[in-house]
Amino acid sequence: MTVRLQYPFTLDQIRSLRIGDRVEVTGRIVTGRDRLHRHLAESDTVPISLRDGAIYHCGPVVVRRGREWAVLAAGPTTSMREEPYMAEVMAKYGLRVIIGKGGMGRATAEACRRLGGVYLEAVGGAAQVLARAVRRVLGVHFLKAFGTAEAMWVIEVEGFPALVTMDTHGDNLHDAIEDRSRQALQMLLKESRVL
Repeated sequence: MTVRLQYPFTLDQIRSLRIGDRVEVTGRIVTGRDRLHRHLAESDTVPISLRDGAIYHCGPVVVRRGREWAVLAAGPTTSMREEPYMAEVMAKYGLRVIIGKGGMGRATAEACRRLGGVYLEAVGGAAQVLARAVRRVLGVHFLKAFGTAEAMWVIEVEGFPALVTMDTHGDNLHDAIEDRSRQALQMLLKESRVL
C-alpha cells in the first residue's frame, strides 16, 4: 500500500508513518542543498514559510521556457552533508519532511522523533523520472546568490515517490540495515574460519 502525503504535512499525518512505508508526496516542497541549509541555520528569516513543509535535498536541472521554469531532472543529493544543520533547521522553521538519499545522522533522527518529522528516501539515479512528478515551479529564492543548483526552488509535486526510512517513533531503516549487514558479515567470517 502507498500512503498519499498531502501538503501541508500535519503532525497527525507524519506520526502515522512507519519505516518501510511507501509514500507519494503531493503539494508544495522546496529544494535545498549545502548553502541553503547553512543560510537557514545561521539566519532567522526565510523568504517563505517552511512550517509543516518539506525540504528536498536536490540540486535540480532547471531551464527557462519563456516566462516559466521547467525542471528537467530532480534527483536526490546525499543528505548526510546537511547533518550539521538539519535538526536546527527543523526546529527553527517547523519542517516536517526531509527528502533525500542515504539517510542522516543521530541529531536528525532525534529531531524527527522529538519534533515530529520523517526522512524519506528518494530513488538515486532516477533524476529524469522523478522530475516527471514536478507539476510546476512556483518560485525561486537565492538564485543569484547561490546559483541554480544551490538555490531554493519552490516546486509543486504530484505523486512524488519515496520510502520512509526515519520516523517519529525513533525507528531508522538505515541503522537496521547496517546492523543486519554487520551481523551477516560476522556470520560469514565465522563460517570462513571453520573451513
